[in-house]
Amino acid sequence: MTTKHRIRQKYRIELRERDHGPTHVHLTGGGVDVLIWLATLDTEGVCTADVKVEAVEWVKAHLDELMEDWKKWHE
Repeated sequence: MTTKHRIRQKYRIELRERDHGPTHVHLTGGGVDVLIWLATLDTEGVCTADVKVEAVEWVKAHLDELMEDWKKWHE
């Protein structure tokens, strides 16, 4: 598991090695476990809207890097 970004010193965006498909990252911390699907930027899980928006915006801005890392660890 690799923490790719921290939000508000409480939440982490993680990319996990040997994780299930399809491509996604985890938003975790503070009792939150949300999946963010890289292909669509849709989310699955519950957290406050402001944290979810901040996380999705970061993922969107770093999508190419996240996809490269996913491919490296899952192919």
